[in-house]
Amino acid sequence: MQYRKMGSLDWEVSALGFGCMRLPTKRFMPLQVDAGTSIKIIRSGIDKGINYVDTAWPYHFGAGERIVGQALKDGYREKVHLATKLPTFFVRKSEDFDSYLERQLEKLQTDYLDVYLFHRMTRGQFEKLKDLQLMDKMIGAKERGKIKHIGFSFHDTLPVFKEIVDYYPWDVVQIQYNYMDTGIQATTDGLRYAYDKGIAVVIMEPVKGGRLANPPAEAREIMAAAKNQRSPVDWALQFVWNRPEVSVVLSGMGSQKMVDENCASADRSGIGKLNDDDLEVINKLIEVYRKRILVPCTACGYCMPCPSGVNIPQNFAILNNVSVEDSRIRRWLVSRGYGKLARSKKQLKEDELNGSAVMCVQCGKCLEKCPQEINIPEELKKVHAIIGKHKKISE
Repeated sequence: MQYRKMGSLDWEVSALGFGCMRLPTKRFMPLQVDAGTSIKIIRSGIDKGINYVDTAWPYHFGAGERIVGQALKDGYREKVHLATKLPTFFVRKSEDFDSYLERQLEKLQTDYLDVYLFHRMTRGQFEKLKDLQLMDKMIGAKERGKIKHIGFSFHDTLPVFKEIVDYYPWDVVQIQYNYMDTGIQATTDGLRYAYDKGIAVVIMEPVKGGRLANPPAEAREIMAAAKNQRSPVDWALQFVWNRPEVSVVLSGMGSQKMVDENCASADRSGIGKLNDDDLEVINKLIEVYRKRILVPCTACGYCMPCPSGVNIPQNFAILNNVSVEDSRIRRWLVSRGYGKLARSKKQLKEDELNGSAVMCVQCGKCLEKCPQEINIPEELKKVHAIIGKHKKISE
């Protein structure tokens, strides 16, 4: 495992961090996390040198932190820097800070957090932070030894990012960054801005919610012709690790295979490791993807659960997968997944949100939750028009 400087902090962090938003789920109950397998792969990653574990209150509908707490028993807690996040979007009054923090410490079975972040900061959440004086609460928790370092995760625009960065001498920021997303949200300029202030930058969504792991045929041809042969995931990860501003890259690993492959990729990582030929390959890949992806969904799941039972990430994944496929047969196979989703309340399952886009009632409750600021109701209309009604993508 390669290790990097954690901003201005006095410790080094593994190049690869274990993101716990996409832990393995049960085969026939995809909304329920598989605790046994999750604990096994988290510990395996730590045994391979990962020393940064990231989770949050809403991950796996509240079960994520509890699973991480179980995984870090038997001496594993002492081997890692543990980060979780205040669910700022659920906070209604100042006192909620203490309530959430104590419950999170209990679930994680620890007396302190190495990093505590304000979760999913946007303009609105930043105003809430100031109105409810949550920074005072955060500083107080640090003084009591409940947390060691203060940070925030971010989903808004560059001007908002800079304003939040300048508000407080943060220890850590967590931003979305990959070779497709250098110009949205914090952007490359924001990455540099935080780094220049000595803030440790944690990267999330390096493979864009898995989208960059399954490239279309045109992209695979580009990779196959490259002088340096890499898997699609390795191309994406190495792009981020190539930057000197990056401290740690989070990967939401859901299987032992992913842990093994990503740790091996981290072993090969380094600042400035990509040469001009490599960077040209990535530029070509960017052009391919920009032509293909219809909805910039990363399957983060923040929009869930949908009151109408729509599986929003699944609907968008089907649409994007249909869009990037070249083979008619494979497009047909992918689109079959849409036909298996529920189209009426009678078809909805009690233990699984399995609704298709046609179930959307345009309530708009998902809009404020989406960190990508996707107009979800409108995009769901597109899903049903293209896949349900077989209209051409160009229409």
